Amino acid sequence: MTIVISLRDFINGMQMVSNEVRAYLCKATGEIIPVTYDDFDVVEEGDGDWSEDDTWKQEFYEKVEKIGSSDEYLELPSQYDIHEYAIMERFCLSISDEKISDLFLYKIHGSGAFRRFKELLYRYEIEKDWFSFRDEAYKEIAICWLENRDIEYTDDMNRRG
Repeated sequence: MTIVISLRDFINGMQMVSNEVRAYLCKATGEIIPVTYDDFDVVEEGDGDWSEDDTWKQEFYEKVEKIGSSDEYLELPSQYDIHEYAIMERFCLSISDEKISDLFLYKIHGSGAFRRFKELLYRYEIEKDWFSFRDEAYKEIAICWLENRDIEYTDDMNRRG
């Protein structure tokens, strides 16, 4: 039986990815599993016996162990694959008012770019536009990633829940 991945769950997994967290797709179940570097350390440094831990923790560490030793798991796009700064820059270019667009482009350079960008979003009351734009960019990245690996998905992005 072929697993069909929820696009919403996949994108939620992508949005968890950071410097400290990676996310993985289990090809057999479609489950998205976020894993920290500390989780990998626990598995690498331990002897594989987590019998003292809660059942859910045992199951989790068994999955982490499999992630490192089998091809059953695929790593989701990294923050470098997603490149949120480039998405932010494209959003700035999409703003129809040229003066506001130029201001946004000016403010997103240098240290503190994301903070200044967020401040401008709220000042000009276009944060909803940004979130829609960002969600669409994530969706495009997710679809491309899934299709390049011949993984079926369902576009459940507009459903509530």
